[in-house]
Amino acid sequence: MTPIVEIIDVSKSYRRGNRTIPVLVDINLNIGEGEFLALMGPSGSGKSTLLNLIAALDQVDSGAIRVGGIDITALSENELAEWRAVNVGFIFQFYNLIPVLTAFENVELPLLLTGLSRKERNEHVEIALRIVNLEERMDHYPAQLSGGEQQRVAIARAIVTDPAILVADEPTGDLDKVAAREILELMDRLNRESNKTIIMVTHDPRAAEKARVIRRLEKGFLNDVHSQDPH
Repeated sequence: MTPIVEIIDVSKSYRRGNRTIPVLVDINLNIGEGEFLALMGPSGSGKSTLLNLIAALDQVDSGAIRVGGIDITALSENELAEWRAVNVGFIFQFYNLIPVLTAFENVELPLLLTGLSRKERNEHVEIALRIVNLEERMDHYPAQLSGGEQQRVAIARAIVTDPAILVADEPTGDLDKVAAREILELMDRLNRESNKTIIMVTHDPRAAEKARVIRRLEKGFLNDVHSQDPH
């Protein structure tokens, strides 16, 4: 499997007062194109930090991260913003939808940064909402949708630009069991049928079961790979 993400000797720490607290230590990880990877570990283990580094929301202290052959650690802030808009789809625990926008308008947001015409944007949004089975709810506002429906809108927003990778931070953490199962099945379908590369942070073993590969972080160190067939 060709690596789409290459993490090379990456370290990251944060300052707290006069103390330097290491969060990630010499991380090396390859993520293959079309892989579904779950990052697990206790609170404070560095899994969300690693996800943010891969998505270029944060910067490494040392080491390099290449995505699709591009060294994102060498890009400027403006270059990173342009790169994220095209290459990364974000799925958050609390959906991060804008309350005053309809489902359609929330999904359209990433496309406003592209050069697509209104007609082309409409087509992309309708396809994304059809994939998550919400085309009939496109004119509804987030407050009119269930938690599971809001997360499906968020997934439609994440995939509408056809990004290279999807990053998901506790995507089922705010959902009941039924809605969580539906979201995981949708992510599994995107991975298997559309060959989407998905990197998911989760503390829930049931969510991790959907992934093909599980990696665990413990006190900033990455353990050995655990591959599985979730079916």
